[in-house]
Amino acid sequence: MYSRMFIKQFAMGLKLYLRVPIAIFWLIAFPVVLLLGLGFAIGSDPAPKLVWAAPAPLASVDQTLRHTIEERGLRVELLPPAEAETRWQQGRMPLLLEGVGGHYTLRFNSYFATQAAQTAALVQEAFMTAQARAAGIAEPERIPVERSSPGGHRDGPYAGYLLPGLMGLNLVMMGLFNVGMVDVTLRAKGGYKRLAATPLPRFIYLAAQVAVRLTVVLIAAMILMSTGYLAFGVRNQGSYASVLALLILGTTCFNSLGYVLASFVRNVEGYGGLSNLVFLPLMLLSGVYFSLDSAPDWLQHGASYLPLAPLLTALRAVFNDGASLASQGRVLAILSVWTVLLFVLATRRFRWV
Repeated sequence: MYSRMFIKQFAMGLKLYLRVPIAIFWLIAFPVVLLLGLGFAIGSDPAPKLVWAAPAPLASVDQTLRHTIEERGLRVELLPPAEAETRWQQGRMPLLLEGVGGHYTLRFNSYFATQAAQTAALVQEAFMTAQARAAGIAEPERIPVERSSPGGHRDGPYAGYLLPGLMGLNLVMMGLFNVGMVDVTLRAKGGYKRLAATPLPRFIYLAAQVAVRLTVVLIAAMILMSTGYLAFGVRNQGSYASVLALLILGTTCFNSLGYVLASFVRNVEGYGGLSNLVFLPLMLLSGVYFSLDSAPDWLQHGASYLPLAPLLTALRAVFNDGASLASQGRVLAILSVWTVLLFVLATRRFRWV
């Protein structure tokens, strides 16, 4: 009897879900748009550009410097000093090289400190190399650079980092903006009162709702992974069973979070504010789009205990580097504790009216 109830509730829930185009867009189409947009904009990895305020043509000493700068993978754009100054004042460049004839100055844009510092280091290295060549002495030795992901997968694009982040973010959006919002709406409009009058057990209803959301999550994940492979050559390096297990665990965790938050408010307006209060820190501090390695140590340490951060760590380890779930013991323990606590709390606080 329970199995028939579950199947009917699952089929009904999935049918109702698929009738809401905006929900399909945000949870299936929008992550694909983000992956393509950010993947091509940030991860296409064009050579960084250095603007040099200098009149053309360059003298031989300046040509030597330009050549050594380009050896470091930088594109040099020569601009007349007046035009370069105008562009600088518009805030359109992180670094500006000024001067000719061996007397140079680097102007550093503090708003783009990380990007400017990386480019400045390459320019300084090129300048020392050019000086050594001009003096006929040995060039300064450099430490060899090898591009590799943390698990040893060589030369993975930014899309490889972003894709698991979007998969995890999808679970948060599903739990907070779909599960929780629907729960509040049904309670406010009396939808649960009709269900309460039926012999449907609460656990069957909740299990069917989780199954519906998990089905949508898996469809979205497959579409996202297919897009990553076709557009950027990014593919799963680990076990699909491990990815599935993480998605199930994450779905349970964030669906439970949605029900917990919904139990504290009585209307959609109140839930909108509460859900955003939780969503924004999770999105910004869990490393969805970028690493927090430049943040203060206390912030990095605290963020690692948020429920989304360990999920993304494990997803990236499995998806990008083929790690086993057994090797992710610490982060899985944190995520499991969150899941159990939220599930128990959701079960105890869930009510029909």
